[in-house]
Amino acid sequence: MVIGHESSGVVVAVGEGVADLQPGDAVAMEPGVPCEDCLQCLGGKYNLCPVLTGRRKPKGRQGFFATPPVHGSMAGFVAHPAKFCFKLPEGVSLDEGAMCEPLSVGVYACEQRAKVQPGSTVAVFGAGPIGTICAMVAHGLGAKRIVLSDLLDDRLAFCREKCCPALTLNTTGLLTEEIVERIKELNEGEEVDASIDCTGAEVCVQAAILCTRNGGSVCTVGMGPQNMTLPILSASIREVDLCGVFRYRYTYPKCIELLAEKKINVLPLITHRFGFTDASVLDAFETCRTGRDGAIKCMIHVGSAA
Repeated sequence: MVIGHESSGVVVAVGEGVADLQPGDAVAMEPGVPCEDCLQCLGGKYNLCPVLTGRRKPKGRQGFFATPPVHGSMAGFVAHPAKFCFKLPEGVSLDEGAMCEPLSVGVYACEQRAKVQPGSTVAVFGAGPIGTICAMVAHGLGAKRIVLSDLLDDRLAFCREKCCPALTLNTTGLLTEEIVERIKELNEGEEVDASIDCTGAEVCVQAAILCTRNGGSVCTVGMGPQNMTLPILSASIREVDLCGVFRYRYTYPKCIELLAEKKINVLPLITHRFGFTDASVLDAFETCRTGRDGAIKCMIHVGSAA
């Protein structure tokens, strides 16, 4: 099947009744199209629609790019509902438009789930692509202080030097309690307002709960084991909300706003670019697989054979 779900493009034709878009418009394409008539969709939680969670077979244009049986967007032309095509303003490139998909995970986790707002203090666990994006989004939303932790110094340095002014912590060899204390030290002796785990590691989720202030939020983005031992009593008696994430909803406009206002710069995450030939596409995937030359995001330009 055709793969690809982080995508943008230029409109070449529109169907009857489409008034907001016209040929020539640059758009970012949200890859998930829900049924719009189930309990979740009618309740505004369309990302949890059974069509998008694999519980119901999609019909027509429903479904999520590159999720069987729905083909993805790595093609010369894609037919997509106008409702899920978001016009890019002047100053926001197609590359940035394609990055709205991973950026949406960070926007959803930070803004809607962890309730990050101007002046917040935030701990982010994991400095991979999504953890880095969450740190960037938290900064873009006005967080006062961000503590980013990981096991790899080069990842931490990349985020600190090229993405956002986070305070960084290498947690190699640290116990849960030690991680909590180090985060508090970096946050002027206080617990943080919100924690976002992008690792799925038990020790990180434990630390996330314990380093979050009373009444704060812990958002779990990373996917780990089915079962964990967690300090649930601590979360309960301190009213620390533990919330999950499944993709995102209503995020693309915010992503485009953050990009247009230059509150977030995703371009440093695009480390490699490739054309749309068999050899080039295979090279792109091999580069991603191996992490060759510091690869983070490899952009394939479908309109280019270079």
